Amino acid sequence: MEYMPEFQVLRPTTLDQAMAAMGENPEARYVAGGTDLIVNIRRGIAAPQTLIDLADITDLNRIEPTADGGLRIGAGVTLNDLIGDQIIDSGFTAIAEAAAQVAAPTHRNMATVGGNLCLDTRCVYFNQSQWWRNANDYCLKHQGTVCHVAPSGSFCFAAFSGDLAPALLIFAARIEIIGPGGTRTIPLSDLYQDDGAAHLLLGRGELITAVLLPAAHNIKSGYEKARIRQSIDFPLAGVAMALDTDLGSISVALTGLNSCPLLVQGTASLTTSRHDMDALVKLIGKQIQPMSSTLTPPGYRRKVAANLTRALAGRLCQGSRQWGG
Repeated sequence: MEYMPEFQVLRPTTLDQAMAAMGENPEARYVAGGTDLIVNIRRGIAAPQTLIDLADITDLNRIEPTADGGLRIGAGVTLNDLIGDQIIDSGFTAIAEAAAQVAAPTHRNMATVGGNLCLDTRCVYFNQSQWWRNANDYCLKHQGTVCHVAPSGSFCFAAFSGDLAPALLIFAARIEIIGPGGTRTIPLSDLYQDDGAAHLLLGRGELITAVLLPAAHNIKSGYEKARIRQSIDFPLAGVAMALDTDLGSISVALTGLNSCPLLVQGTASLTTSRHDMDALVKLIGKQIQPMSSTLTPPGYRRKVAANLTRALAGRLCQGSRQWGG
């Protein structure tokens, strides 16, 4: 780690003030819990002259029911707040389980919903000290011209490793965004593109303000992840799954394997029977793209993703007659 460089911190108390602060400091960065950005600043990966601290904007810190029976989760809600919310724990279990598996308790006490959704992509060639990256001529994601994971190409394969995104994708979550051009609402899936160097599709100065969840009736869900250490580490692979016991449908999303969270396509006709689980694992194998961006080889992470999927399906179906064994 390097010494922390000098920068100014602005602390707005309303969204209007935050937008005005960004307008006056267009190169500034928003910060909430800071568990990702502050580390990157200390490593010399990010060097903003101004940080706009969102912690005092109370409108971002609420979990509220919506008129359609769903939930509105403010982007400033902490991961510990998610874990302790009774409605989320009972109706959107995968979200609570994903939040509970992020890093360590002290991180979850600071880390926010919006911050976890906007987590930067990670790679063993990128998340290093300044002198290490300089000695290796940097990389395609930052200051360099070559992706060390795939030197012959021109694409960055840094992996997205946020835990909340897949757990929200299986519930068809939408997000509210505010920016210089006003407010817009989009599907969460539209926030991302599969590009390790530029995975977020937020415009300049835009900020996620909330996550919108539709009503979830009779849905069993869960989240499982594998990591080298059971605390602190990002997922080598993470799987979220939702089983709609009314419709007999299954929804699966993954993290840690591509440069953006992946909502698995082609699951509409599948159940959790043994035959369909084999088909689901094949679908996942075709859609994930683990690369040598972590300390574990891609083939191992493929097997982990498959085994996590089978294990999670088994856990969710335990004691249920509707789903095949």
